[in-house]
Amino acid sequence: MTWPMDPAEKVVRDGSRLNKVLLVRLDPASLDPQTKDRAADGVVAYSAICPHTGCEVVNWSAERQILECPCHNSQYDPKAGARVIAGPSPRSLAALPLGVTNGKLTVTRPFIGRLGIQQM
Repeated sequence: MTWPMDPAEKVVRDGSRLNKVLLVRLDPASLDPQTKDRAADGVVAYSAICPHTGCEVVNWSAERQILECPCHNSQYDPKAGARVIAGPSPRSLAALPLGVTNGKLTVTRPFIGRLGIQQM
């Protein structure tokens, strides 16, 4: 897990837990085409906030290569845009497109998808 940082001002954006980002390094060959387009050398980034009730997605199963929310066991496939593969989550985790600039991991565009919990 990480927090984004403004590269010009060097300000870490840790004022809201909604800014938490999950980074996972995977084999680039295992990524679906859409996910591969927004990855940087196999590194993918997603919002760490589960869309179901807003818990933090903190569990990683290395064997299955899935992300899991511990609150209600929603599971996400980071190789396929963090799509929901199990549990009550109504949608995928929001994806953060990445690139490499001057040897550093950088964000190339805003989040793709809606951040935060489902609307009732």
